[in-house]
Amino acid sequence: MDRRAFLGWVGVGWLASSMPVVLAACASNNTDTQAQTNSTPADTPVASSPPSDRFVVVGTVADLTQKGQILNKQSAVGAVLVIRNPAAANQLVAVNPTCPHLRCTVDWKSQTKEFVCPCHGSKFATNGTVVTGPADKPLKTYQAKIEGNSVLVRSS
Repeated sequence: MDRRAFLGWVGVGWLASSMPVVLAACASNNTDTQAQTNSTPADTPVASSPPSDRFVVVGTVADLTQKGQILNKQSAVGAVLVIRNPAAANQLVAVNPTCPHLRCTVDWKSQTKEFVCPCHGSKFATNGTVVTGPADKPLKTYQAKIEGNSVLVRSS
C-alpha cells in the first residue's frame, strides 16, 4: 500500500469514527434544551395565561421596578426591552432594542423619555418611531402586559 492510499484510508476511518460523536453531541443538546424548557427554577416567573395567546415571560415586575427596565436579549419573541410607559405608568412599552441602522442595542433614557442608539445617536420615541436619524426605520414593537409577578410580551 502506498502512502497516498494509506492516508486516504486513515481519513475515511477518522470520518467514520467521529460521526457517532457528532450525532451524540447533537442529540444531547436537544435533550438538554428540552430538560431546561421543562424545568423551571423557583425564582423564574411562570406565565399563567393560556398558551394560545402567545405571550412569553421576559422578566419579573420586581426587576422592572428595581431597574426601571427589562432587557432580555434571548426571549422566545427575540430581543426585547420593556419599560413603563412614561405617559401612563400602569401601561408597558416593549420594543426590539436592535437599532435598524447598525444593529446596536438601544438604551432607554428616562430623562429624555426616548430610546437612544449608543453607536450613532439615532433616537426613537416610546412607540418606536424615529425621532432623529441616521436610522430611517422604526424599532419593532411588542404587546406587553403584567400578569401576577411576570412581565409578558408577544409580537404585535
